[in-house]
Amino acid sequence: MEALLRPIYQERASDPNTLGIISVEKREEVSPITDTFDSILLIITSEAEKPVFTKHYSYDEKKTAMHILTETQLRKWLLVGTNPKLVDWIINGRVVFDRNEYVESLKKELYDFPLKGRKVRMGIEFAKLSRRYMEGKVFFEQLNYLDAYNHIVDSLHHLARLAVFENGMHPEVMVWKQVKQLDPAIYKLYDELISSKESLEKRLELLFLASEFLIHSRTKDGAQHILEVLSSKEFWTIQEIHEQEELKKYSVDLEVFIEFLVDKGFILIEEQTTKSNQIMHRCYKVKC
Repeated sequence: MEALLRPIYQERASDPNTLGIISVEKREEVSPITDTFDSILLIITSEAEKPVFTKHYSYDEKKTAMHILTETQLRKWLLVGTNPKLVDWIINGRVVFDRNEYVESLKKELYDFPLKGRKVRMGIEFAKLSRRYMEGKVFFEQLNYLDAYNHIVDSLHHLARLAVFENGMHPEVMVWKQVKQLDPAIYKLYDELISSKESLEKRLELLFLASEFLIHSRTKDGAQHILEVLSSKEFWTIQEIHEQEELKKYSVDLEVFIEFLVDKGFILIEEQTTKSNQIMHRCYKVKC
């Protein structure tokens, strides 16, 4: 395999824009880490015409995927967590080319997981968690148990990832294997939801009660990033919040997260007059 792939990555290594090349081989018969491919070539570049470029190769009844990412795209995915396989590839993959120790520095950064980056990741994860939990609760109250089940499973996944961040680590593809060791209480909730013999209604009822405590106890840490950003000035309109560069990372979950924090008392409402005597502008401020 190495001899066959070497000409491919050596050609890329000669490009001055190439910062590093990592080879990843599958560790199981059907591997979610490598998207079922026998191997992955991850090539990181300083710049390129396309932020993501992919090619597939076949050889000796095997298959390889080559992914070329710009450093900007790589950083974006690492920040918002939309491609958890990347962390595994970078940490556990074999470095076959490393310009000025770029990949080694990246590995160290992932291991160290600086506090600022961790707070952002926790905030984004908590925003997703609050949306799925709130929507799931509405479905439960409407007696739509299957929809409620789907949402509570998703919310538990976000809670699991949050627990991994709290321990200064990055979530892996098989996150529940991590959480079983790091936070048995969350793992037990998940296990009871999917394996309990109780009726679906009863399981959901118990899960919502238990999740309420676990979510409440994490709200302060999960909201730390967004509250720090909003503390930079006294009042915000929702449009100003959407346009704030740091908060664009929260995407479609931003407004639901804001309302969640209003409900929990972390953010206060400030009403300001409009041209009408009956309608007020709704502005937001962080509770001191």
